[in-house]
Amino acid sequence: MPILSILRRHAICLLLSTAAAQAAPPQALPLYTGQTPPGMRILFGDFDVQKPLAGDAGRMDEDARQPHAVVELRRGPPSRGALRLAWKDSWFSTVRVESAPLDLRPYLARGTLAFDLKVNELAQGGLAVRLACGKDCERTVSYVVPARAAQGGGWQGLRLALSCFYREGDDFSAVTQPFALDGTGAGDVEIADIRVEAGGAPTLPCPDYRTVSVTPAPLEESWSLDWWKPRHRDKLAEIARRAASGAPTGIVFIGDSITHNWEKEQPALWQQLYGKYHPLNLGYGGDRTENLLWRLQHGEVDRIAPKVAVLMIGTNNTGLRHDDPDVTVAGIRRDIDELRRRLPGTRVLLLAIFPRGPNADDGLRRANERVNAMLPALEDGEHVDFLNLNAAFLAPDGTLSRDIMPDLLHPNTEGYRRWARAMQPTLDRLMR
Repeated sequence: MPILSILRRHAICLLLSTAAAQAAPPQALPLYTGQTPPGMRILFGDFDVQKPLAGDAGRMDEDARQPHAVVELRRGPPSRGALRLAWKDSWFSTVRVESAPLDLRPYLARGTLAFDLKVNELAQGGLAVRLACGKDCERTVSYVVPARAAQGGGWQGLRLALSCFYREGDDFSAVTQPFALDGTGAGDVEIADIRVEAGGAPTLPCPDYRTVSVTPAPLEESWSLDWWKPRHRDKLAEIARRAASGAPTGIVFIGDSITHNWEKEQPALWQQLYGKYHPLNLGYGGDRTENLLWRLQHGEVDRIAPKVAVLMIGTNNTGLRHDDPDVTVAGIRRDIDELRRRLPGTRVLLLAIFPRGPNADDGLRRANERVNAMLPALEDGEHVDFLNLNAAFLAPDGTLSRDIMPDLLHPNTEGYRRWARAMQPTLDRLMR
C-alpha cells in the first residue's frame, strides 16, 4: 500500500479515538435495498431542484436553463428493486438517499460505501459519487472513465473507502445525505443494494485530497474528454509551427476557462490588445492546478521564450472540488515552479483568482479570497510578480454585476476590457 494511503488511514484512526468512534458499528448499514429503510427517502432531480420519488417513477423536464434536459428515475421490480436513472442534455442530474442524521464516524477508519451498478448507456456522459460531510459540506469522487468502460458489462459491485469522502475537520456525526450518484451529459444507469459496510476491500481508488492539486493529471470530466487532449495536441502543433518559422511568442496566457475564453469568445479583442506581442493562449476550460501541471510537463511551454507568462488558476480547485486554500496554493506554487524550470528567462505575472458569486458573502467567493490572501507570498520581485485586479470587477459594496460576468464567474466583453485596462500598466513594465 502506498505510504500516503497508510499515513492517511493512520491519521483517520487517530482522529476517531473518541468513545463514539470506538464503538463497534453494525457490519452493514442499508441505505436502499429495493425498499427504502425507515427514516430515509429517495430524491432525484437537477442541480437546483430535487424532489422525492413518488411511487415507482418520476420525471423532471422543467429546468428553464436547460430547456431540452430530461431526468427520469424508475424503481425496478421487487426482485431486485434497482433504481434506474436516465438523463439527457443535462449538465447535472442526480439520485440521492436522504436520511435522518446518521453517525458514520464508527465506519470511517475501515468502512466502505458500497453499491451495485449497471451502466446501460454512458457514451456521452459521466458519473460521480457524492456524500455529505456536515453542514454545507459535500465531498465527491469522480467516476467517469471507468464508468464509460463498464457500459454494457452488466452488474458490478463497487466499494469506495468511506475515507475518500473525509477531510480533517469534517463532521460525520450527523450525516443526512449518505449517498448520491450524479450524472452529466446523457446516460442510463441502474443502482441497487446501496449500503455502508464496516469493512470490505475498496474496488475503486480515490485521490489523496492533500496531494491531488500537485499530482499531474489530465482533465477527465465527461464534458472534457472529447476536446481536452485534442486541444493539447493542437497547441503543441502551433508551438512547433512557430518554432519552425522562427515566429516569436512574446507573451503567454495560462489558466482555465476564464483565460480560454479570450480565444473562444473574444478573439477580435484579444488580437487588438495583444496581437503585437504574438500571444499564445494556454487556457483550458475546467482546468485545476494538477491539470495545468500535466500540460506543462507534456511540452506546452517548451520551444518558446516569452517575456511574460500571465497565470491565473485555482477557481476550479475551490469551486468544483472544494479544495482547502492551502491545498490550492500548493498547486499554484507547483505550477509556478514548473514554469520557472521550463521558462527561466520569463517573468511570471501571477493574478489573484477573479471574484465569483453575487457578493462578498458567497461561499465560493470567500474560498477564492482565502487563496488570494496567501498568493503574495509566492511573489519574489525578480521572477514572479503578483497582481490583484479584483477591484476592477466589483462595485464599492463588493457586489459583482451580471453586466460584467453574466454567470457570476466568466467575464463578458466588458469584463475582459476591464481585465486588460487594469493589467496593462504592469504588463507594460514587465514587457519592457
